Amino acid sequence: MLIASTSVATAQEAAPPAAAPAPEAVAAPESVAIAPAGTADGCELHVWPAERMNSITTGLLGGGLLDAALHANRDASNKTMLASALDSQSQLDALLSLDLRGMLKLSPGTTIITHAMPLERKTMNSVKTRRSSSQAKCYSELIVADVFYQKAAIYGRSLKTLFMVRDFGSDSKIDFEYKAWGGNGLKLFPPKEGEDALAALDELVGVFKKNFDEYAGNEAKAPRKPEKI
Repeated sequence: MLIASTSVATAQEAAPPAAAPAPEAVAAPESVAIAPAGTADGCELHVWPAERMNSITTGLLGGGLLDAALHANRDASNKTMLASALDSQSQLDALLSLDLRGMLKLSPGTTIITHAMPLERKTMNSVKTRRSSSQAKCYSELIVADVFYQKAAIYGRSLKTLFMVRDFGSDSKIDFEYKAWGGNGLKLFPPKEGEDALAALDELVGVFKKNFDEYAGNEAKAPRKPEKI
């Protein structure tokens, strides 16, 4: 009896402890609110990243089906790298690193709300009401519509970005809308074999921000409708 009891005790000591249950995956929030440095005043800016990435390379043929076929593999590779460097969160991070309130002439008390899920590109122009469920008394939107790499035989390499700002005021009717491209040249992207790929991807993010700076400068000059009385 003594031997059997000792054997059982030894076996229990040697047995590994039960594995802890695996932690449940936590989904990323669909939207994140970034409060102003001072007091929030009830105004909101909602920001969405682009759904669509595109790459077009044109040679001496100047475009067309044959030119597209000749550069199809290169453009597919470029789109993959674009999606890597400028995925949804990277676009939002790049925009949040800028002074959006100042560049878009918003009130300092504006709360910025980012949305992780891009809007469907085909609905960009057709939906004329607020794209969120917010009932804020002072409401505007910044939508990234397209991110577009282009290489042209004459003009070289560039990254172009289509942005749209819509201001609704206190209701669901658009008071002001401005949609336009920002575009700047590239020196490192796409990287060739043996070149620093990370530097080329970082360049995309930097030029993306420069494109918005260009867009915002033009947006500030666009005529507004008279304020509602």
